[in-house]
Amino acid sequence: MSNSASILTFIIVSFCFALILIMKKDTLPASMKRPLAILALVMVAFSFSLIVYSFFSLHQG
Repeated sequence: MSNSASILTFIIVSFCFALILIMKKDTLPASMKRPLAILALVMVAFSFSLIVYSFFSLHQG
């Protein structure tokens, strides 16, 4: 698996994880909501940084 495929896979997984947490927030136990939300936030923020990095590295050749 190439580097770009791994990055794309991580981006898709992190956004899907965040979306699932948003859609199922009523069924999650109260003790798990905050840790899962923080994990999703960190994953999505890292995904955005990977997207920006891939755009900058695309132009450098």
